[in-house]
Amino acid sequence: MRMRTIEISVGSFVLAGIIAMVFLAVRVSGINTTADDETYLLQARFDDVSGLRERAKVTIAGVTVGRVTGISVDAEYGEAVVGLAVQSSIGLLALDTGAQIVTEGVMGGRYVALTPGADEELLASGDFLTETQGALVLEKLIGDFVTSLGN
Repeated sequence: MRMRTIEISVGSFVLAGIIAMVFLAVRVSGINTTADDETYLLQARFDDVSGLRERAKVTIAGVTVGRVTGISVDAEYGEAVVGLAVQSSIGLLALDTGAQIVTEGVMGGRYVALTPGADEELLASGDFLTETQGALVLEKLIGDFVTSLGN
């Protein structure tokens, strides 16, 4: 009887561990299990989007307000075009809203941080953000520094 109690206890512990791992995997992956809020789409052109992925978060003042919906290349301008789905609940953003690709922590993933502007004109769905700053790539900075030392 004692052996059976130990087996049930170990089995329960393993099952609880598996459930906890699944829960953490869903939370970390960014999968949204609730119904999506209404969103409107914006686009931004960046000279460099290194490390940015689809479904990366879009934030304003550190609060997640949307997701990256797509990343493509505009061959005519040689820039990356990033699609952003922003929650309608925050309202329309000003025309001079800025977008910057930033890194979450030292080794974290990349996401888009929006900085609201003060213009009275508002962006409509499908408009392009004009004030953008691409990703800061550490390898490129180190390469530029080493090259400048050689001169």
